[in-house]
Amino acid sequence: MEHHNEQTKWSQFISLVIVFFFWGFVAASNDILIPVFKKSFTLSQVQSQLVAWAFYVAYFVGSLIFFIISLKSDILQKFGYKKTLAAGLIISAVGAFLFVPAATSQNFWFFLTALFIVGLGFSVQQIVANPLAIKMGSPNTGAHRLTLAGGINSLGTTIGPILLGIALFGTGSEHTELSLDDVKLPFIILGVAFILVAIFMLFSKIEDPAKTEEKKIEAGEEKFNLFKYPQLVLGMIAIFIYVGVEVSIISNLPALLHTHEFGNVLEHNIAPFISLYWGSLMIGRWNGGINVFDTSKTTNLILKFVVPFIAFGIILIANTLSGKDVSAFYIYPIWIIIFILMSFIGGKNAGKTLMIFGVAGVIMMLCGLFYPDKEIAKYFFISGGLFCSIMWPSIFDLAIAGLGKNTGKASSFLIMMILGGGIIPLLQGWICDFDKANPSGIMGITYTHFSYIIPVFCFLYLAFYGFITPKILRKQGVALSEESSGSGH
Repeated sequence: MEHHNEQTKWSQFISLVIVFFFWGFVAASNDILIPVFKKSFTLSQVQSQLVAWAFYVAYFVGSLIFFIISLKSDILQKFGYKKTLAAGLIISAVGAFLFVPAATSQNFWFFLTALFIVGLGFSVQQIVANPLAIKMGSPNTGAHRLTLAGGINSLGTTIGPILLGIALFGTGSEHTELSLDDVKLPFIILGVAFILVAIFMLFSKIEDPAKTEEKKIEAGEEKFNLFKYPQLVLGMIAIFIYVGVEVSIISNLPALLHTHEFGNVLEHNIAPFISLYWGSLMIGRWNGGINVFDTSKTTNLILKFVVPFIAFGIILIANTLSGKDVSAFYIYPIWIIIFILMSFIGGKNAGKTLMIFGVAGVIMMLCGLFYPDKEIAKYFFISGGLFCSIMWPSIFDLAIAGLGKNTGKASSFLIMMILGGGIIPLLQGWICDFDKANPSGIMGITYTHFSYIIPVFCFLYLAFYGFITPKILRKQGVALSEESSGSGH
């Protein structure tokens, strides 16, 4: 395959990155919708978690349909990346517009259907955009381009809740009564934005990557056997758990902050905490994305310390502009520094990084459960975002190592496992609901607080996966590259 142009195609890449921004924007906005729906429809905590469920199950259904069709024909080669991407955006736009009749009918299931359709469009976009980002330039910098795109995705998750918070509650911290009709306008704007980006995409300079002629494999040749690759099977569980824990920590946080111990924080003051959590993922990914740029060792070292604090600054400024007082967040740099130091220990080794961050996640969750001062305890939970931030690339890297021509199939199996984002929050929400029947709680804390035992077990498995997989790969004689690939989810 000849490469006409080894530079990153920035004009094309920037148009693509806008789509990454949108995924983040909507995914984090769900966390504002959860407490709003919970109140408007008087839902239990586990029912309110169906918001996450509808969104992430759509990813699973979308990639499953895509996978089944791709067994018959290669959609991307047939229609081209651009058209497929635009189609995904249009599907999401339809979902966004459905929020209007859903709000009019005041029907919770109608809302979930609308959200499901938005997610369905996203799954199509994910399947196209991840490989496209890698192919926009030299193969050597492909993985870093994905990390960078993931960083932009995180900017969306940080700003999304703040903007939706302003749209629904206005600025400042005085309470406004909310009606579901207030949800209409933000989603109409979002739907229009999706359509504009789709049109922009179709007219943008994005070219399809050079078609690769695949050798026709003889029918008699070896069939793909999933269980021949323990790194992939364990990796599918790891992606399931990773997306699950990333979503669960935050989508149950409004319920935690609503408890008496954690200060009875009301819906209209939740946005800063949600943006700090998703902002933590941004801090971590920006830290990892530095490797895209060719810099000297010293510059790289300085950037690793400076860039996370620039990201933290953006979180503070965005929240302050929305009229919230975030002076309580000034303690958070303690966790950021712990994260930066741990990222140096992990280096560029995917297994080691995953193991270290898994263990860190376990420790942070346990501190959050047992630390006596609740004002500080909540930051231990929120810091889970820092340690989740660069797990996706590490898991992906380990799971597809040594898969050769089956990498594509493996990749769609891994995207399907994003389903975890819909299931694990339900499990944690179910534990929260024990509070209704048992107001005295368990071990001296509420069940809502105790529910954070779920993320402890999740991080434990992720640490185990980082520990065991390099050993499995060595047995197969697979050498892991030092450079870690990566994609923001």
